[in-house]
Amino acid sequence: MVTKSKTLQLVFLNGDDKKVTLALPDAADHLTSVEVKTAMKTIAEADAFAKDGVDVYKIPKSASYVERVVTNLFDDSAGNSKRATTVQAHN
Repeated sequence: MVTKSKTLQLVFLNGDDKKVTLALPDAADHLTSVEVKTAMKTIAEADAFAKDGVDVYKIPKSASYVERVVTNLFDDSAGNSKRATTVQAHN
């Protein structure tokens, strides 16, 4: 089974000039760079997010769509497995 997902990752510098990533797994996948940059500026200018007195999203730096593809080889969780049968050879 193959599972695909797409996440919009917004990278900011915080008040300590460290990178902080905001991941949005359910974001629309047709946004333009102008729309995303404008939204990131709005988030930064809101000064609504702080941790220990430090602005979390202070300076917008970059944005990317990250696509992930997972191919399961097997899944033995939640009762999905069948008991193996032991076969013995008789001489």
